[in-house]
Amino acid sequence: MKQEENFAYIDGANLYEANKELGWKLDYARFRIWLKDKYSVTRAYLFIGMVPKYVPLYTKLQEAGFTLIFKQTVYD
Repeated sequence: MKQEENFAYIDGANLYEANKELGWKLDYARFRIWLKDKYSVTRAYLFIGMVPKYVPLYTKLQEAGFTLIFKQTVYD
């Protein structure tokens, strides 16, 4: 029997802004583990804007198990 896979599709900007509004600091590595343990997420896609100064953050997110999908960055 083939095991089903669960995927998570996460908008990074919305996740960041919601946590900021609530005054929370999200530990992305623990969040990834929680997704795996709670919902059996095998692949977590994180849609995020590419800003060159945040390359170290992108590396840490990938090391935590996220698959990054870069989108066009829009500045207000």
